[in-house]
Amino acid sequence: MKKRLAIFASGSGTNAQNIIQYFKTSPAGEVVLVLSNKRHAKVLERAKNEDIKSLYFDKEDLYSENGVLSILQKAGIDFIVLAGFLLKFPEIILNKYPNKVINIHPALLPAYGGKGMYGKHVHEAVINNREKQSGITIHYVNEAYDEGAIIFQACTNISEEDTPESLAEKIHSLEYEHFPKVIEQLITSEENG
Repeated sequence: MKKRLAIFASGSGTNAQNIIQYFKTSPAGEVVLVLSNKRHAKVLERAKNEDIKSLYFDKEDLYSENGVLSILQKAGIDFIVLAGFLLKFPEIILNKYPNKVINIHPALLPAYGGKGMYGKHVHEAVINNREKQSGITIHYVNEAYDEGAIIFQACTNISEEDTPESLAEKIHSLEYEHFPKVIEQLITSEENG
């Protein structure tokens, strides 16, 4: 039976779109719900265009027993993916979905993680520190920002010509290539395990 996936995102939703497309042909799961804490986030529009239920919620709903958790349970969600979601994820949901909430981070954790380290802030810090490599980390979500167990990492080299913008493009390529496959592996091994 296909796993029912929910995606949380705060921004434009390019990763969400990529995951939605991937799971249209996957026997393992399907994206059935997209949620955002930003009322006008482009990700909500992307979901609607794909005929996927999309919902806006406020911070209060996220942390309330009768809010987002209730929505997830009513939708029969099996697995949760954070794809550019910037709020701290609530324990109330993590407790109901142990090891079923994952996030992607645009750096090689534990480096360049934590509160405020997202998107261009990460790439600027990496470039300013003259790192030779960066990459992506897919990890389980726990109560602390970017501290859950690491599931998968992929690297890219950084050249002296790279800017935060060019590094962001390299990171996006890694995200698009690996994130859907890792999700599929996780929900498949869960079923077989």
